[in-house]
Amino acid sequence: MDLTRKSGLLLHPTSLPGPFGMGDLGPAAYQFVRDLQQAGQQVWQVLPLQPPDCHGSPYAASSAFAGDPMLVSVEVLRDEGLLEPRDFDGLPTFPEGRVTYEACAVRAQLLGRAFAAFRAQAGQRERIELEQFREENAFWLEDHALFVALRDAYGAPYWDRWPEQLRRHVPHALVQARREHEHAVDAEVFRQWLFHRQWSRLRSFAHGLGVKIFGDVPIFVARDSSDVWARPELFFVDEQGAPSVVAGVPPDLFSETGQLWGNPLFDWTIHARGGYAWWIERVRHALSLVDILRIDHFRGFAGYWEIPAGAETAIDGRWVPGPGMAFFRAIQSALGDLPIVAEDLGVITEDVTALLEETGFPGMKVLQFAFDGDPKNPFVPERHDERSVVYTGTHDNDTTAGWLASEPPAVRARVVERTGSDDPVWGLVELAFASPAFLAVVPAQDVLGLGNDARMNLPGTKSDKNWSWRLRPGQLELVALERLRELTLRSGRAPAAAV
Repeated sequence: MDLTRKSGLLLHPTSLPGPFGMGDLGPAAYQFVRDLQQAGQQVWQVLPLQPPDCHGSPYAASSAFAGDPMLVSVEVLRDEGLLEPRDFDGLPTFPEGRVTYEACAVRAQLLGRAFAAFRAQAGQRERIELEQFREENAFWLEDHALFVALRDAYGAPYWDRWPEQLRRHVPHALVQARREHEHAVDAEVFRQWLFHRQWSRLRSFAHGLGVKIFGDVPIFVARDSSDVWARPELFFVDEQGAPSVVAGVPPDLFSETGQLWGNPLFDWTIHARGGYAWWIERVRHALSLVDILRIDHFRGFAGYWEIPAGAETAIDGRWVPGPGMAFFRAIQSALGDLPIVAEDLGVITEDVTALLEETGFPGMKVLQFAFDGDPKNPFVPERHDERSVVYTGTHDNDTTAGWLASEPPAVRARVVERTGSDDPVWGLVELAFASPAFLAVVPAQDVLGLGNDARMNLPGTKSDKNWSWRLRPGQLELVALERLRELTLRSGRAPAAAV
């Protein structure tokens, strides 16, 4: 891990502005990279890039490997000739400032037209590129594409409602299903190729401007995913695909009853017997898309909260040992040094601390957790070390302005006293940049001083406000960028060329 002092912004691509209901990998993404460079930032942190669930959560994706096709820019497809200007005639106008998931139907329709155009007019080079992508990603892509085709065909809420032989992933039934649903399977392969191509080009553009991509891998996968369907033996699920135990966390700062995530849990004994091969491929694939990788819920590799399936809350769970250092040794043996950051938040016990120290991965420091008045609080800046990443808040926290507004007067007084600023939100941004941590990351909302309405997620809820915040066009204006650039220079986090 390169521990040179640097900084960056946290903004998921769906939160970018644009005319088609949600942010994507098109012009606004390139402009955001330019804005990062102008402000002296060297890191763009994103949330998981996988297809989100019906509530918009990228942490409950339908695949641990696939990209979200809704991030494919239809504007880029138009510029490439896969869509015609007339394809955009009569499209609805979507409001700015919020992700509008009704736009997904419009995007899906446009992607279907692009697929038809590709089949009719693509040259040999593009067809070869698509086939190479398909061959190189066969480990996950064929199952995922068939899963999507079958889910669309049967319309069931879970794959456990499919015909038995498909549900059980019987080989001859899969061959027949691929034949029957060839068009839908090929269409999903095409969408995945488009995502990969657009993302690779955007990442290369970012590298050219000195910006690295900081990605995110959730520890768990969704029950309704191609991963659980294709490899049920890796999870605690029965023959019907129903989990016997599920994931979550015990009561914590976010919830008095804990968080009941509901994801199937890994059968780590089976993973260990196979040399953690599935996880090695998962990390390999993730590192082909990003430069730094945050492992979400790191503490789950030391010990995880196991909740009986059917429980109404997470209270009645129990701690179960995770795979520990053997897991990370296997991945490092296969892939070499790992540019991983551990999300070590939540209930952190001695075994988690020991595992983090043994891996050598940087952990996370969140300033919103630093003002309870306890001088031994590990989030107090004096207790940060170089091998860590500091945040004002994360995607699971309120914005810093929203957090300050909801805290007791004593907490607000501590923040004002510590920052010495009449603008405590910006004061906390400055405090993050002054931290010894090698990397400081600030949500874009905090650079702009936005309030509770700009919160990205409230853990443990399925509110339609979650995952829906977006920048408005021009909102990240020159004044904010120049202010950020000056702070970056002053704190020694600017790239050498800018000093």
